[in-house]
Amino acid sequence: MPAYDAIDLALLGALTEDPRGSYVALAEKLRLSRNTVQAHMTQLEQSGAFLPFDRRINPEPLGYPLTAFIGVSVRQKEITDIVDRIAEIPEVLQAHGLSGASDLMVWVVCTDAHDLFRIDAEILAIDGVERTETSLSMGELIPFRMSPLLESSREKR
Repeated sequence: MPAYDAIDLALLGALTEDPRGSYVALAEKLRLSRNTVQAHMTQLEQSGAFLPFDRRINPEPLGYPLTAFIGVSVRQKEITDIVDRIAEIPEVLQAHGLSGASDLMVWVVCTDAHDLFRIDAEILAIDGVERTETSLSMGELIPFRMSPLLESSREKR
């Protein structure tokens, strides 16, 4: 993925403020031509700068008010199959491979503690999973954000 230039960073910053901004509105805000905005937006899209829209959907109105993180220890030789099986569980939103005591960190949503117990049991039932350690989120203290990172990147240029 190529590095972002000053125009890309300005566009990304403007989009964090108004994700639905049209090319014309972005051009006016940034004092750029519409063609420049369109060319940079196309390049950003093609480079994978934008994550899928489903990352912006709140799971609470779907009936999943609780969030948990499940550390999973696995038999390393079977990690690919284990990850494929974990991905089949609808309540799994994301998983990361880790260094350290756990091999995977799985982000899940659940309806209640009983539902979390069920999800944890599904993961434990996968062949090659040795143990799990579950932490229930007590609340999101710093929501996902990119604005400070974008601002820092612009200042470094």
